[in-house]
Parts: sequence; structure tokens; C-alpha cells
Amino acid sequence: MVTLSRKQQDAVFRAIGDPTRRKILGMLRGRPYSVGDIAANFRASRPAISKHLRMLREVGLVATTRKGTARICALNAEPLRAVSNWIGDYEAYWGKTLQSLKHYVEDQR
Repeated sequence: MVTLSRKQQDAVFRAIGDPTRRKILGMLRGRPYSVGDIAANFRASRPAISKHLRMLREVGLVATTRKGTARICALNAEPLRAVSNWIGDYEAYWGKTLQSLKHYVEDQR
């Protein structure tokens, strides 16, 4: 497992903060796509999609390879562990809150 620095974690959060980038990651969950195929699924211009892909590559969420003249993009979900770990810190809080609600409801009966 790769441990990300605080700066890298912040970059991952910034990257997934954009709905277009989240949609790109969602596409890549299924299989790799060429840059052109990704761009064809959006109303934004191809250069705009390329900028989104560049940011995703910079934080390590997308890996690209060349296949002839096409650049093929594939998902690398490992950096998303930072998000999962952050959310995990709050699961205990949610559990306590739900337990408190359960006790409150039971006491009201």
C-alpha cells in the first residue's frame, strides 16, 4: 500500500472535487479508454478534457500508455485510499450518532 503525503492527499481531493473528473474516473472504472473516446462523452472541448486528464495523471489516478497514435487512459484507484481513510475516520462518529439515536428512540417508547 502506498502512503501519500498530506500534499498528495490534498491534490487527490482537489482532483475528485470536479464533477467532470469524477465522471472520467467513473468511465475508467469499467475499462481503459482513449483520450478521444473520453472526450466524445463530454460537451467540453477536447483540450478541456485533456486538462482534466492531465490533473488526474498528476495525482496518479490515471495512467496513460501509447497504442499507435492514441493515448490510452486507465484508472489507478490506489490514491483514492486517502479518501477512503479520511471517510473511515468519520465512520466511528456516524456509528456513535446512530447508536445515540437508537437509544433515544427506545427511551421514548
